[in-house]
Amino acid sequence: MRAHKTVIFLTLGFLIGISVLLYPAFSNYWNSKTQSRVIVDYESVLEYLEPEDYSAIFQAAYDYNEALHEVEFPLRDYEEVPGYYDALKIEGTSIIGYVKIDKIGVELPIYHGTSDEVLNRGVGHLEGSSLPVGGESSHSVMSAHRGLPSAKLFTDLDRLEMGDTFQIIVLDQVLTYQVDQVKVITPREIDDLQIVEGKDYCTLFTCTPYGINTHRLLVRGIRIETITEKPVIYVANEAFRIEPLLVTPAVAAPMVLVFLIHLMVKYREPPKKKEGESDHAT
Repeated sequence: MRAHKTVIFLTLGFLIGISVLLYPAFSNYWNSKTQSRVIVDYESVLEYLEPEDYSAIFQAAYDYNEALHEVEFPLRDYEEVPGYYDALKIEGTSIIGYVKIDKIGVELPIYHGTSDEVLNRGVGHLEGSSLPVGGESSHSVMSAHRGLPSAKLFTDLDRLEMGDTFQIIVLDQVLTYQVDQVKVITPREIDDLQIVEGKDYCTLFTCTPYGINTHRLLVRGIRIETITEKPVIYVANEAFRIEPLLVTPAVAAPMVLVFLIHLMVKYREPPKKKEGESDHAT
């Protein structure tokens, strides 16, 4: 009986361990697949827009950005400028665009605001910063989580260096930014997120150090000419790769499970004989 219980506990422990080990990879895969689908759906919706629709949407965004200049502290008093959640809003999709960072292999949808719900799904646009449509004297700020077990998001943002590039895609416009500043600040420091006269900036930021999250990592880019066409959308379920460290236990799991079942059968107790039964037939 003791051997039987031991095998059961070993089996349960093994299955729990495998589940914990594989959860981050498969959860990240699922989230990446969902994010890619959101972007594909966004592009599909754009196909139904007319040229005058694009012009009107962009003009409303430019007007909003211009209105931010009339507020003394827009990152704090952004509610003084109405119409934020209507700007870049397109019926049939919940995102305002997406960010593409080739160096770290991510394409992530951008949503209005930086609520917990938004940051668990993708990249949030910081209220009070310029909408991501470019232009002189604009500074768009994007935030995403780092180190979530369920999604990659901005986990590898610290790999970006001076001179690297990233792109913001909004409607039919591709904005390319070249990293000109990488900086670590405290959460209360916002000077580096302010609009700078005559500059076209976009800043990506996330928590740092990894797993501690007491500071913020800022990766700022300055607008440069876009020399490539609109990128092809990457669909995660067509090119998913799991690290060998995770593949090994996944492959070994069925074999070990069969072995444990064999032990359970081998060491299980024989059924008790009923009273009056003998070992030999009469």
